[in-house]
Amino acid sequence: MTRRILHVVTNVAHYADPAYPTGLWLSELTHAWDVFEARGFDQRIVSPKGGFSPLEPRALKWPLLDGSARAWLNDPARMELLATTARPDELDPKDFDAVYFTGGHAVMWDFPDSKGLQAITRAIWEAGGVVSAVCHGYCGLLNTRLSDETLLVEGRRITGFSWSEEVLAGVASKMPYNAEAEMKRRGARYQKAGLPFISYSVADGRLVTGQNPFSARATAERVAGLLPK
Repeated sequence: MTRRILHVVTNVAHYADPAYPTGLWLSELTHAWDVFEARGFDQRIVSPKGGFSPLEPRALKWPLLDGSARAWLNDPARMELLATTARPDELDPKDFDAVYFTGGHAVMWDFPDSKGLQAITRAIWEAGGVVSAVCHGYCGLLNTRLSDETLLVEGRRITGFSWSEEVLAGVASKMPYNAEAEMKRRGARYQKAGLPFISYSVADGRLVTGQNPFSARATAERVAGLLPK
């Protein structure tokens, strides 16, 4: 049986101050896509509003723009996938075995309170599927409640972009909230690597998360390992 992955991307193009552009951190999508594609999985892309997903400019510069992301930029068919993402209400969660939330600072604004994304995540989780996120993508799990009204992340081990990494990246003052602190406030058992900006992923059962952009491939490998062949 072919496994089906739903990637989640942002629609937000700038910080609260429009002078500071942001968007999808492209390699967080492409590294995972490569892992799943190599296994023959079907893949689809959704965003909170559907349609166009802008790209984070900083991720498109050397040395962060690697071969995987560059291949997407140079492939009109793949770029079209980011111009025509689905809306949550256009999808049936039963069609997917896993959901994977990508990052980029943009998602801090449109992921947490998307009822459509929450409904998809809840349905996939309660059907026995895998819920995953990388970097800021874990903001999409902050407010997701299960059918019994408990938070999905409560009591579970999780990682994501740390506050110390925000500070080191020089953008902490522009953040709408401290995602690491908000996760802890919701009862998540937040973990991070001993050093910033290295690959680090955590699996707590069917919940799989990666700390930063360099963790996307490892996170996807863990997701793939949880899906029956």
